[in-house]
Amino acid sequence: MRKAIAFTFGAVLGGVLGGLAALLLAPHSGKELRSAIQQQVNNIQIEIKEAAQKKRAELEEQLELLIEQKKS
Repeated sequence: MRKAIAFTFGAVLGGVLGGLAALLLAPHSGKELRSAIQQQVNNIQIEIKEAAQKKRAELEEQLELLIEQKKS
């Protein structure tokens, strides 16, 4: 029973100290960090859309070539 209590106490204490360390050592405030994350997400979304558009154009071009070959 003592081992379980000691383990629980250690886990809770470790969680509290870890959270406190994360807050104190964070490079940005919560608002700044959320803003930076949102900007990165937006950049990734833009890159994905551009890559999808480029790939779609390539595939449409290949499809047109296959259709032309089939007609000939």
